[in-house]
Amino acid sequence: MSASLSDLSQTAADTVSADEIVFPPSDLPSDEPPLESSLHLQQLLLLISCLNWVWRDRQDYFCAGNLTVYYSPRQLKSELFRGPDFFVVRDTSNQPRRSWVVWEENGKYPNLIIELLSDSTANSDRGLKKQIYQDIFRTPDYFWFDPQSLEFQGFHLLDGLYHPLEANESGWRWSQQLGLYLGVHEERLRFFTPQGTLVPTPEEAAESERQINVKLRAKLEELGIDPEQL
Repeated sequence: MSASLSDLSQTAADTVSADEIVFPPSDLPSDEPPLESSLHLQQLLLLISCLNWVWRDRQDYFCAGNLTVYYSPRQLKSELFRGPDFFVVRDTSNQPRRSWVVWEENGKYPNLIIELLSDSTANSDRGLKKQIYQDIFRTPDYFWFDPQSLEFQGFHLLDGLYHPLEANESGWRWSQQLGLYLGVHEERLRFFTPQGTLVPTPEEAAESERQINVKLRAKLEELGIDPEQL
């Protein structure tokens, strides 16, 4: 009886010694561009989450992170494009997009841009990008923040030029376009209401409501009232 294919394969494998097996190197170089740090990712997600929460009853805006903005006057995606770390467009539809194409969005550019500084992008964020956002995008509010050094700066467009925003006593800067303050809280860039209240994440809001309910229940029981009967 002839041997099965599995038997033949096993026999061939047994004839190869461990010394003859060639393993790939474990330190292969990558041609991929280096990713930003986890701090940059966490900061980006925090900005998106908090703005979507505080504007949860609105549908007239679009915010995104690391999304390409195409702005070629010739309507070519192969030229003139930028990828702001975080941007907000007002008076538009709040729907998913694969990119922001200015000529497909009634000529709208971002109303606010935030760049997260890193060693590789800081010079461009403070220079070339700032110039583009001022002269071409005409974006009214521009901020940058370094998640590692906590460097924070903001600008508002006035008479065609960016003017630095003065920080208040808390170190926050006002965004006219959002109607919110931006400031550093626990080493993260956060939003604050005009009254100075921290804009929470959905998780923070849920936890705060839970704690309030626990205290309310305890108070009712202290007064001899069964919360389940209300």
